[in-house]
Amino acid sequence: MNWYLKVIKEHYADFKGRARRQEYWMFVLINMIISWSISLLGYLFDVSIFSILSGIYSLAVFIPGFAVSVRRLHDVGKSGWFLLIAVIPIIGWIWLIVLMATDSEVGPNNWGDNPKGIGNDSVIDAIGKE
Repeated sequence: MNWYLKVIKEHYADFKGRARRQEYWMFVLINMIISWSISLLGYLFDVSIFSILSGIYSLAVFIPGFAVSVRRLHDVGKSGWFLLIAVIPIIGWIWLIVLMATDSEVGPNNWGDNPKGIGNDSVIDAIGKE
């Protein structure tokens, strides 16, 4: 739940930097649980307020979901534009899932330091070479 709240509170519309696999997949998992719960309540009680609530929730998490996806792609060394791969039927979605499940690039890349802290010792490397 902490990863979900981190995306919502700290990185709501943050498209810069990198996001770990855990941050991305925990956001996706909790988002799916909340969405399915709202839909299930609407189905069980047959009350239209749950449809409205589902729409409001979807709108509320659209931007942070998009942002964490872009930052996840940054973490594997890809531009956020790679999200457009999803428009390719079947193959695009599979490729995107593989990219989202790929481990981080070691060390810093064009979008910042590794969020795991692995390979971010370029200063120490530079000192060792002097």
